[in-house]
Amino acid sequence: MRLSWLVLALMLAPSQSRQADTGAESYQYKVEWRLIHAGDVKLGRTRTSNGWQARLQLQSAGLVSLLHRVDDLYLAQFGENLCAAGSTLTAYEGSRQRETRITYDSERRKATYVERDLRRNSTIDSHEIDVPACVHEIVSGLYRLRGLRLPAGRSAEIPITDGKRSVSARVEAQQQESVETPAGRFKTIRYEAFLFNDVLYRRSGRLFIWLTDDERRVPVQIRARLPFPIGTITFQLVKEDAT
Repeated sequence: MRLSWLVLALMLAPSQSRQADTGAESYQYKVEWRLIHAGDVKLGRTRTSNGWQARLQLQSAGLVSLLHRVDDLYLAQFGENLCAAGSTLTAYEGSRQRETRITYDSERRKATYVERDLRRNSTIDSHEIDVPACVHEIVSGLYRLRGLRLPAGRSAEIPITDGKRSVSARVEAQQQESVETPAGRFKTIRYEAFLFNDVLYRRSGRLFIWLTDDERRVPVQIRARLPFPIGTITFQLVKEDAT
């Protein structure tokens, strides 16, 4: 279930417009799976000398932790133009301990992917793929989406990669909806991101994102509808701490 959790969590990036004002933010989300509290997400973004670094931590909770403990830390670096510079995923999941590093070379138009088994101190996969001069990993891609401010009924294409594939992914603004989360009730626009079904990820499924219908465009809810045995996973905003 890790892939689905991580794809959802990486989409919960703080608002670019507010981030430019405060310099740092912290958000908390809860994960619901099959009507139980399955995990928690903490994330934020800070400025660096070359742009931004996003930090996201996803931890399983309750019954899910008893069955399969998950503690993932994802760090992503990208420039002021939101072009990806690099990312690192350190994943502790059950008995598995993996580290995945991706670096982006805009001049060569290459992404270099290296995945290591930390327990065995060995390389599992290492390769390069072709990417556009400016490509987004999943976090900077969602910053890009939020900056587009698509109204209901419109769509856009975003160049995005996970280090294994590079695609132009379509995002569609579908309709206005009122959404209630533990953080309150929000007026939102619901989007669908077409990343599954052999686009970026081969797994079949549908991915929906609810952004507030205001200047900040905060992602207050994310939902993935995936086939058995995973089913539906929902992320909801619990708390926002501006710093």
